Amino acid sequence: MRAIWKGAVSFGLVSVPVKLYSATESHDVSFRQVHAKDGGRIKYQRVCSIDGEEVAYADIAKGYETEDGEMVILTDEDMADLPVTSSREIAVEKFVPSDQIDPMLFEKSYYLEPEKSGAKPYALLRQALIDADRMAVVTVALRQRTTVAVLRVRDDVIVLQTMMWPDEVRQPDFDVEVGEIKDAEVKMAHMLVDTLAGDFDASEFEDDYADAVQALVKAKVEGGEVKRTPTATKSSGEVVDLLAALQKSVAAAKEARGESDAGSADAATDAGDEKKPKKKGAKKPAKKAAKKAS
Repeated sequence: MRAIWKGAVSFGLVSVPVKLYSATESHDVSFRQVHAKDGGRIKYQRVCSIDGEEVAYADIAKGYETEDGEMVILTDEDMADLPVTSSREIAVEKFVPSDQIDPMLFEKSYYLEPEKSGAKPYALLRQALIDADRMAVVTVALRQRTTVAVLRVRDDVIVLQTMMWPDEVRQPDFDVEVGEIKDAEVKMAHMLVDTLAGDFDASEFEDDYADAVQALVKAKVEGGEVKRTPTATKSSGEVVDLLAALQKSVAAAKEARGESDAGSADAATDAGDEKKPKKKGAKKPAKKAAKKAS
C-alpha cells in the first residue's frame, strides 16, 4: 500500500506521527460502452445546452444551481476564498461510547500506521480505545477540507473513518403500518432468528456476479469471440484478470479519444496538492464544508 497522507494524531499533549492508507478498494465490474458492430468505444461530446456548441475544457466553469433554477458561476478566485485548511493534525475532540455513533454516518475508512518515533504512543492510544470500548471523535483536514471522523481499533490497527454530516443522512418519508401482531407470530419469528443465529465471517460471502462476468469473458476470449480494434493490444494467449485488463486500457482509451479524463485530472490535482508543502495554520473549530458545486 502507498501512504496517501502524513500527519499526527494529537490528544492532550501527546502527538503520534502517522501515515494514512486507504483501507478499502472497489472491485466493481466495469464495462465500456461500445459500438456493437465493431467494438469501438463510444465518445461523448461536451455540448452547451443553450447554444449547442461543443465546449473545450478550458471554457468549463463550476456552476451552482439554485432552487429556482438559476445558475451561479463560480470562478477560481471564488473557490480560492472558500474556507480550507492545510493542517496535518488529526485532533481528538472527545472519546465517546462506541454504541453512540450510528454506523450510517460512516463514510470512508483508512488505516493509520505510526512512524517509528510514534510507535509507543500509538500503542498506548490503541490500548486505551480497546479498554474503554470507546471511539475517538476527531477533526481532520483531507484534501484541504475539514471533516469529522472517528478512530477505532480493528485487528490491532487504528482505523480512521470519515463521517457524513448529520444533514446528509436522509430521513425516511414513509410510515410502516401493520396490523395486530400475534404472540404466536412473534414466537415463531424468534425461533427463526435462533435458527439462523451465528457469527459473521466475511469469507463466507462471494461476489458471484463479478466471478460470473470474468468466467463469461474468459470463455469468449478462449472461443475467439473478441473484437479487434485499432487500439487493441495483442494477447500472449493467457487470459488476464478483467479488471486489470480494463485498467491497462485506460491510457490507450484516452489517447484514442484525444482528450483528457476529468476524473483523472481531479485525482492528479489532489495528488499534486498532497505533495505540496503545507503551511502550518492555527487550529479552527470544525465547520461544515461547502457542498460540492455541480
